[in-house]
Amino acid sequence: MPRSSSAVSDSDRSVPSSLWRDRDFGRLWLGQTASQLGEHASLVVLPLFAVLTLNAGAGQLGALRAVGQAPILLLSLFVGAWVDRWRTRTMMVLADAGRAVALGAAAVAGLLGVLGLPALLVVAFVVGALSVFFDVAYQASLVRMVRRDQLVRGNSALEGSRSAAQIGGPALGGALVSMLSAAVAVASSALFFALSFLSIRRIGHRESIPARSDKRQPRVWRQIHDGLRFVAGDSSLRTVCLAAAAFQFSFAAVMTVYLLHLPRDLHLSGAAVGLALAATGPGALLGSLLGARLPNRFGHGPVLVSAAALGDGVFLLVPALSGASAVTAPTLIAVNFVFGTFSQLVNVTVMAIRQTVTPDGMQGRVAATISFVGMGLTPLGSLLGGFLAEAWGTRTSLLLTAAGMLLSPVLMTLSPLSRLGRTLPTPSETPAPSA
Repeated sequence: MPRSSSAVSDSDRSVPSSLWRDRDFGRLWLGQTASQLGEHASLVVLPLFAVLTLNAGAGQLGALRAVGQAPILLLSLFVGAWVDRWRTRTMMVLADAGRAVALGAAAVAGLLGVLGLPALLVVAFVVGALSVFFDVAYQASLVRMVRRDQLVRGNSALEGSRSAAQIGGPALGGALVSMLSAAVAVASSALFFALSFLSIRRIGHRESIPARSDKRQPRVWRQIHDGLRFVAGDSSLRTVCLAAAAFQFSFAAVMTVYLLHLPRDLHLSGAAVGLALAATGPGALLGSLLGARLPNRFGHGPVLVSAAALGDGVFLLVPALSGASAVTAPTLIAVNFVFGTFSQLVNVTVMAIRQTVTPDGMQGRVAATISFVGMGLTPLGSLLGGFLAEAWGTRTSLLLTAAGMLLSPVLMTLSPLSRLGRTLPTPSETPAPSA
């Protein structure tokens, strides 16, 4: 099928055959790595600050996580339309600067002892909103920077850096909370965002925004509608949305209960919690490497279904653990490693499918639409996790919410997505703009 019109064709992009010889790709990689380090550290630090310093209860922790995730529901579709209009470098730089300032102010307030739960909620919302801008923009930036035949390698490199961030971020955040203070840990996240800002702003690649057939910019609502219609009309993208929504809703509930269960019921320290969560990182690094090989060998559909089933199902082992026994920490590390491996394999495969079947001019809106549908229910999932933990306790709640994660591979199995082979289809035709 024909691709949408673009300011430059794949063959015109002046990108070296080796991505690592391209300085701009290296700057994007470094900036994205630093940004992910800051994000993964803050995802552990802010809840631990609430639980350990402010003595937040299950409902308050659920509210904190929900507030941080709410911007995905509120902003994703608008951000996707804006990304297709603007240069992604500009959006990433502004998002990094804003997150560094917000977390820096929170760190100062924490050191002065004036950072309460209301202010923490504001910080979580601001950081979450700016993360939506950064995440959608960086997914579209790779497509504008490299040729389509380099997307798998580029995604593997970027997802590998995200894996490294998953190793270092939670471990560093948990260790700093345990050894120093939560305020210092918040400051470390701000520094990572500042490093990302400095790296990405040095990207010199002249980014070409996809050309349009008319001189007038379509209204944002029209662009959003076109993005929704395109995703709804493609069976693969539609299934990705539904499966992602089922997974993210359940996973948000799982993590809310998980962050209460580990320190309070299993009596693990902040450092031990960070170490357990950091085990996701080495697994995700392995998953990134497998993602560059397994789909081309066994088919994208079979890899997606089997990886999702294994990665989601392993969390059913966590409710069986009790107390700080000799096997508790090693088992948690093993669970997170397995989860990281197969969930990252799913991520890399889904990213390749999405970017391959989507025309250049729709990349931002498609990424945002999938984020909106897939991640939009996470605030409700976090609230549900807090409610269940208060009503039924963390162990029963973990069992129920972990079982809910298995709905995602079931949806994949029942859809055409499971039948995708080693070769992916060409980009679908961009739908005509709505009147």
